[in-house]
Amino acid sequence: MKDEGPPDVLSRRLGYLLKHAYLAMAAEMEAALAPFRLLPRELGVMAVIAASPEQPSQLEIAARLEVDRTTMVGVIDSLESKGYVERHRSDRDRRRNVVTLTPAGRVCLTEADEARERVERDFVAPLDEESAAALSEALLTLHLSRTGAARARLTATAPCTGPAPDAPAPRPTPEHPPRPPEHSA
Repeated sequence: MKDEGPPDVLSRRLGYLLKHAYLAMAAEMEAALAPFRLLPRELGVMAVIAASPEQPSQLEIAARLEVDRTTMVGVIDSLESKGYVERHRSDRDRRRNVVTLTPAGRVCLTEADEARERVERDFVAPLDEESAAALSEALLTLHLSRTGAARARLTATAPCTGPAPDAPAPRPTPEHPPRPPEHSA
């Protein structure tokens, strides 16, 4: 029954399709990274560390990945226990604690990233090259539109819940003129 695809009523629902595509890719990615003793999130953290122009702190990595501090401590602890990263004082500012890849971490990152690329390539193989690139670009656009101020604006104007208690009032637009104040009787 799994080969039949989604029920017709759900076959055009973006949330349903994104969820199931994500679940399938996550399972394939976890299997591909298992030989490296890595979870996809850990590989992402290692990639951010490697790509940082300066040695990043745990807080900076957490901010870049939009992960809370407690979660980031757990990820760094796990990577450190595997010998892939180390924490130490910054070479430039002795007041800062930074996270760097170990030599074993650099080798692991290179090899695990090749496995990640294979999974992603295989995952989008049913699409032509142009469609695969368009999918990545569209997902990036959606992600960026939901970060920072854009996310706060969406949360503040959710139609079923009204504005969040501490959210600024939305600015009037032609589509959404200002509402008169509500008076209680």
